[in-house]
Amino acid sequence: MRILGLDEAGRGCVIGPLVVGAFCFEGEQAALREAGADDSKALSPAKRATVHARLVTLGTARVTEIPPSRIDEGNVNELEIEAFLEQVAHFRPDRVYLDAPVHPRGIKSLRQRLVRLSGVVDWIVEPKADSTYPVVGAASIAAKLCRDSRIEALDGVGSGYPSDPVTRAHLLGFIQRGEALPPYVRTRWATLDNLRQGQLFG
Repeated sequence: MRILGLDEAGRGCVIGPLVVGAFCFEGEQAALREAGADDSKALSPAKRATVHARLVTLGTARVTEIPPSRIDEGNVNELEIEAFLEQVAHFRPDRVYLDAPVHPRGIKSLRQRLVRLSGVVDWIVEPKADSTYPVVGAASIAAKLCRDSRIEALDGVGSGYPSDPVTRAHLLGFIQRGEALPPYVRTRWATLDNLRQGQLFG
């Protein structure tokens, strides 16, 4: 059976792309677990790279990057679903495992929609699937490695998450200087409005 794991990295960030990772595999998932597949957040950057190198000898990793410009112009939920479906169309798996990107109450309707749009009947959509299913952990690692490389290339922006003081200070610099925000920033994120309000009333 050809199975496909799907997960994302960077959904809640204000800087950088949203990356959807996919990992396609045929065989017992125990082999992926033995290679180190797990939730990417549970692994150090060095460990992620080491594990990924092992995993790609067992299956195929692939990523879809959604840049800030597309996120600003569209709906992040819909863009993510489009990326999931694109990965499924590419690999044509028998079964898909997905780390649920919605509240548990929304999983049933999301699964029904994905079945209808993809033509794949067998979807397993669960919270924390990246920890439960090694094939999703492998996808998680691929997505995280890609996103981290994009953030590291920007240099000095922090993690890109709104709660990161380095990221906030980087963005605040543009606001204070009255400069246009660079293309790697998601300009519709509430973080920017909050920083601007802080300048007005701080």
